[in-house]
Amino acid sequence: MTKLYLKGIDNTHIEPLFGQEVIAWALIQTHWTDLLRTAISIRESRLSSVTLLRRLGNHSRKNRLYRAFRELGRAIRTITLLRYLSQPELREQITAITNRTEAFHGFADWLMFGGKLIGHNDPDYQEKVIKFNELIANCVIYSTACDITDAANQLAAEGESVDVDDLATVSPYITHTVRWFGNWIINLTPPEQAPVTRLDLESRVLFPAGPA
Repeated sequence: MTKLYLKGIDNTHIEPLFGQEVIAWALIQTHWTDLLRTAISIRESRLSSVTLLRRLGNHSRKNRLYRAFRELGRAIRTITLLRYLSQPELREQITAITNRTEAFHGFADWLMFGGKLIGHNDPDYQEKVIKFNELIANCVIYSTACDITDAANQLAAEGESVDVDDLATVSPYITHTVRWFGNWIINLTPPEQAPVTRLDLESRVLFPAGPA
C-alpha cells in the first residue's frame, strides 16, 4: 500500500481512508492526451456528457479511456480529501454549499409532478425531466424573491426599518404560498339559466322503451 504523508502530521489513523489500491499514474500519463481531448470536446459542446457516459458504459472495465478516467478520479478525490481534512475553512465552505444545494433539491423534489421517480430509462429523457424541473423551481424561487422584495419595500415605505441581517434569513424556498394548479374561485351563486352540456342524456337513453 502506498503511504500518504502530510507534512508534520501523523497519518497512522487516516491511511485506511484511502483504500488498498494504488493509483496507476502510468495509465493516466499514457492517455493524458485523450483525457484532455475529451474534456475539451465536452467544454466546446462537441460531445455531450450523456453520450460519453453511454459510450463508457459499454464494457467500461475493458475500456482504456474509462480506466484512465477512473484513476484520475481517484487521484482528484484523494487530493480533495486531504485538503478537506487539513483546512477547516474549506470544510465550512463545503458544508454551507452542500446545505444550500440540498435545500434547492428538496424544493425541486416538492415541485416534481407525478412523483420523484423517472419512469423512463432513457438518459436524454431523464436529463430533460431534470432540466425542466429545475427550470420550474428557479421560476418559483424568482417569483418568491420578488414577493419578498416587494414586502420589504412596502415596510420601508411605511416607515418601518428593515434589518438586512434579518432579511438574509428569509428563504425563497417557501412552499405554503405555492399553488400547483393556480387559484380556484368557487362561486356558489346559481346561474340564471340552467347550463346545457353535452353530457346530458335523453330520457329514452335512461328509460328505453320496452317491447310493444
